[in-house]
Amino acid sequence: MLESTNFTYRNDRLYCEDVPVHEIIREVGTPAYIYSKRYFTERYTEFTQAFNSINHTIFYAAKSNFNLNVIKTFLDLGSGVDVNSEGELIRALKAGASPDKIILTGVGKTPREIKLGLEHDVLMIKAESEEEVYLINDIARQNHKIARVALRVNPDVDAQTHPYISTGLAENKFGKSVDDALSVYAREKELSNVKFTGIDMHIGSQIVTIDPFIEAIERLKEVHRIVSSFDVHIEHFDIGGGIGVKYKDESPFTIKDFADAIIPRLSTCGCDILFEPGRFLTANAGALIVQVLYTKRNSYKNFLVVDGAMTDLLRPSIYGSYHHIVPVDIYPKREIKSYDVVGPVCESGDFLAKNRELQEGKQNDYYAVMSAGAYGMVMASNYNARRRSPEVLVDGSSYKVIRSRETFEYLLYDESI
Repeated sequence: MLESTNFTYRNDRLYCEDVPVHEIIREVGTPAYIYSKRYFTERYTEFTQAFNSINHTIFYAAKSNFNLNVIKTFLDLGSGVDVNSEGELIRALKAGASPDKIILTGVGKTPREIKLGLEHDVLMIKAESEEEVYLINDIARQNHKIARVALRVNPDVDAQTHPYISTGLAENKFGKSVDDALSVYAREKELSNVKFTGIDMHIGSQIVTIDPFIEAIERLKEVHRIVSSFDVHIEHFDIGGGIGVKYKDESPFTIKDFADAIIPRLSTCGCDILFEPGRFLTANAGALIVQVLYTKRNSYKNFLVVDGAMTDLLRPSIYGSYHHIVPVDIYPKREIKSYDVVGPVCESGDFLAKNRELQEGKQNDYYAVMSAGAYGMVMASNYNARRRSPEVLVDGSSYKVIRSRETFEYLLYDESI
C-alpha cells in the first residue's frame, strides 16, 4: 500500500519518482528522509484548482515540513507561508517569501516575534488572546507601525480527531470564544495601532470529514456578519488547515468535495479566502528509510531493530500514529511475519510500528516508513546524542541532498569545558 504514486516498485525495488531508493541511500546512508517534489507540485495544484472559482490564497503551513527547499517549492507554485515562530519566519524569508505572503501565527508569540513580524510588514498577525492584541498595539505604536491583525476564533467544534491535535474546542488552548472575540473586535477604535483585517479559525489536524469544517464556517460567518456591523472591514476569511490524509484505512474527503461543500458558503462573504494546508501537501510525499540492525525474538514477540528511532520520527511514540512500512526490496519467497519495528533509543516508547505484518526481515535489509513528509523531520531530536537525519528531494530522475546528516562536531560546537 503506497499512498503516493510517486513511490513505486520496479523489478521489486522501491523507487521515488524515477530514482532507485538504493541509489540515494548509497550516498547519504540511513536513516534518511526522501521527498518527492512531483507530489508536492501535484498536491498544491489539486488544491488551488479546486478553489479557482473564488478569490483564495494558500499559505503553506511551514510547521509540517520547514526545510528551505520544501518551502521554496511551494513559493515557486504561488503559495504564501503560514509561520508559527520566529524561526519559521526566518526560514520563510530565507526561502524567498515576500512578507506580504506571510501570516504570523502562534498561541504564545513573544514580544520579539511580534516586533519581527511588524518590522518585516507581514500580511497579518493572528492574535489568540485579548492581552496579545493589546501587546501588538503597544509594540506597533512604539515602532510607528499599524499592525494588521486577525483574531483566531475558537468555534467550539469537535473536529473528531486525536485529542492532542484538536484545536477548535472550548477546552483547547487556542483562540478566543465567539463572544470574547466579538468583544475585542468591537473595541478596534480603542486600538490606535491595530487594524483588524481578518477572521480566522483552525479546528484541528488530520480531519477526515467535512462536517466539522462546515459547522465552524457557519459559526464564523455569523461572527463576520456581526463584526461588519461594527464598521470593521474584514478582508481575509481564514479557514486554517487540518485536512486529513490517508495513513492506513482512513477515508478522507477529496479536496474537490471539500471545495464543492464550502464554496457556496463562502462566495458571498466578500473576502479573500485563506487556507493553511500543511500535512495535506506534504505527508505522503515523504518516506523515512531505515536499515535493519538486528532481528530478535523475545518469547512470542518478533522485533526488527532498525537504525531509525523516535528521534527521527516521533509520531508513533507520541500519538500512537500509524505509518505504513514497506521493504525497499521485495523478496517474493520470504514469508510474512508479525514484528514490532523498534529503534535503538533507550526508551520503551521508541517504536515505529507494533504488531506489523511485514516481509521477513534480515540483518541489513532496508525498509521505508511511509507518509513521513509531514511532522517527521520537524519533530526530530538529538536525544541520546543522536544526529538528525539527512533530507533528500527527488525531482524526476535526479535528486539533491537538501539537508546533510548532522556531524558530531556540529552538535558540540557551542559546548566547552
